[in-house]
Amino acid sequence: MKILLIYLAGINLLSFLLMAIDKGKARRQAWRIPERTLLFFCAIGGSVGGLMGLFLLRHKTLHKRFSIGIPVMFVIHCVLIFLGWSYLL
Repeated sequence: MKILLIYLAGINLLSFLLMAIDKGKARRQAWRIPERTLLFFCAIGGSVGGLMGLFLLRHKTLHKRFSIGIPVMFVIHCVLIFLGWSYLL
């Protein structure tokens, strides 16, 4: 359980940092992090970090893949955690 919490904290931090780095690169019109990479890190557990990047940084809010996809991933992650937690009890 402790390993799972460490993993989720790390992947969400990484997901948020990638969104922040991409936002900075967008402002400077520099090379960007591919959308596929950002969505991948959200999909493997970083949906909270992705949501924070979406709303706090206001990054990728006009892209349906992000504005709809990341909240859907978050709900799926919550359901999976709930089911896993219920199974352990």
